[in-house]
Amino acid sequence: MAHMPTIPFTGNYEDLSTDRGYQFKFYCEKCSNGYMSTFKTSKIGALGSAARVAGGLLGGVFGRVADSAYEVQRAVGGPAHDSALKEAVTEIAPIFKQCTRCGNWVCEPICWNKKAGLCESCAPDMDEEMAAAQAEAAREQIQEKARTVDWTKQRDVKTVTGAVCKECGAKTQGGKFCPECGAPAATKRGCAQCGHEAEGAPKFCPECGQKY
Repeated sequence: MAHMPTIPFTGNYEDLSTDRGYQFKFYCEKCSNGYMSTFKTSKIGALGSAARVAGGLLGGVFGRVADSAYEVQRAVGGPAHDSALKEAVTEIAPIFKQCTRCGNWVCEPICWNKKAGLCESCAPDMDEEMAAAQAEAAREQIQEKARTVDWTKQRDVKTVTGAVCKECGAKTQGGKFCPECGAPAATKRGCAQCGHEAEGAPKFCPECGQKY
């Protein structure tokens, strides 16, 4: 854009303009929040839209007029576009501040440190940083304290089992019979000699040969 150097505060924006009018969205270069300018209707664009409607109803000549109006709008869109952009800048610029340290344009409500006169990337808000540090420290302390508590002391871990019924596949929860189908649950016998647990009711330990 040839006229861009004469228009300040246009380094980070999105052009939402159409053949119906002009609108722009300016983004904060820190948090990326967008601030949209008021839509400005293009007079020639409105004329072209009306001609398109007439062309759709009556066809033929009006359709060609609509195309011509659109071409006219495109031909004069440069100066009209620049004028609309200047108006949008005037409208939105008060929301933004330019940091003299990094040069970025940032939104004043969220990313500008008024006390320091710089953006919060260059001069973080100490109150916010302190609050964030306290919250992080509290989170770490809670996790550390939780690790010191025995959360399993009220549970009988001996009864917790991953065994399943050989008949229906339901978890047996360590009982003698399946709670779903009533089939006898598979049991394990522990060897007094080596501690190996064997399924069923073997007479001798399959690991060391000790008699049960």
